[in-house]
Amino acid sequence: MNKKDILELKRRFKKDACTFTRLCGCYVDADHNKVTSFGETFLNLEDEEFYKYLEIAKKVMSGTIGNNLLELEFPTAEEAAGGRQQFLMGLRESALKNDDLMDAFYDLVIDSYDYVGNYLILVFHDAYDVMTKTSDNNKLDESEEVYEYLLCAICPVNLTKPGLGYREDENRIGPRIRDWVVGAPDTGFVFPAFTDRSTDIHSVMFYTRDTKTPHSEFMESGLGCGSKFTATEQKLTFQSIVKEVIGEDDDESDAIFMDIQDNLNDLIPVALEDEPEPEPVPVTKSTISSVLAESGVTEEQAAVIEQTYENVFGEEVPVAEHLVDPKLVEANAKRKEKLELVQQVENLKQQLEETRALPVGESDEDDVPAVKTYDVILRVKPEKVDQIHSQVIDGQKCLVIPMDEDEHAAVNGVNTTI
Repeated sequence: MNKKDILELKRRFKKDACTFTRLCGCYVDADHNKVTSFGETFLNLEDEEFYKYLEIAKKVMSGTIGNNLLELEFPTAEEAAGGRQQFLMGLRESALKNDDLMDAFYDLVIDSYDYVGNYLILVFHDAYDVMTKTSDNNKLDESEEVYEYLLCAICPVNLTKPGLGYREDENRIGPRIRDWVVGAPDTGFVFPAFTDRSTDIHSVMFYTRDTKTPHSEFMESGLGCGSKFTATEQKLTFQSIVKEVIGEDDDESDAIFMDIQDNLNDLIPVALEDEPEPEPVPVTKSTISSVLAESGVTEEQAAVIEQTYENVFGEEVPVAEHLVDPKLVEANAKRKEKLELVQQVENLKQQLEETRALPVGESDEDDVPAVKTYDVILRVKPEKVDQIHSQVIDGQKCLVIPMDEDEHAAVNGVNTTI
């Protein structure tokens, strides 16, 4: 599923375009007990509920592809009888009207979802009439296919914070009545995936709000798919691999790591206006080898990093964008700018010291080969430079050098009284 596919589905989640047929849910307590379950015809909901549930559905299709949204593929075994994919296919075909199937699904989630606290399992059923589009994205008034799918959201249910409030029945300020409130979904999925505007029964789109610690156990045990790293996990894992080898407690190691980030950032293709989005660049083992060499990592350290990188990520090769921390790239640019300024200051100081070290009267042309063609060569103290100016006197252009009473001058090495 790409951004375009997701937006096509998501933009329909509004009152006048929504086609959800049914909504089912199960409230689970902290001891993994089913407290209550329900099923509703979605379009019969009161407006307040309708919009709240739509908001939850939208969240499951929000975030960044590759980070919050991951496309998982079913292994062949799960597509056979008794597999997770086959179970979800049956649930979809029932349109959420089979109570036994719904109970089995709730049990599957409860057994495979590792969460401390109360939560609500919500399942939406939808049938989207996919309209044919022309090459210039104009819709034709004819159906290409009907995309029938399930959208599941698993939402935390938390007790509101204690506090004081107005108790209308007693006409006084007193302790507020605490309620259990349904929050935004932590985890969810859409099955089947919607790929290139078509049904893909071999894949499921998985949603996670927390990209640092997604529920990989639910990807594997609940959906029967292999777990995937989020972009955030890839970035943090890569940082850990590199810093464990080069160190992380000194300025030199920090500088090397920031240079690695810089070189990886250079691999990211830039999207041009009115052009298709460029394909992301995979960072293979050989790519990492080149980046490490350019960044000043020793051969011994690079060999360890490359091997660990290959062992950890395997065939799931990260793309360059997932390994780059924009804040570090920005910090490195500032660091380099600062170092350049420091170097410029040092160069200027050195030039100033060399100038001061020369005898005032020394003007041998051998010392200044670049100015042999000049008739007049001046050597003055730096603080006098700004005082020198040109002036026409008696029709003759002159260089005027103001002199104080305690100052002396030498012309061609000969002391001159002024």
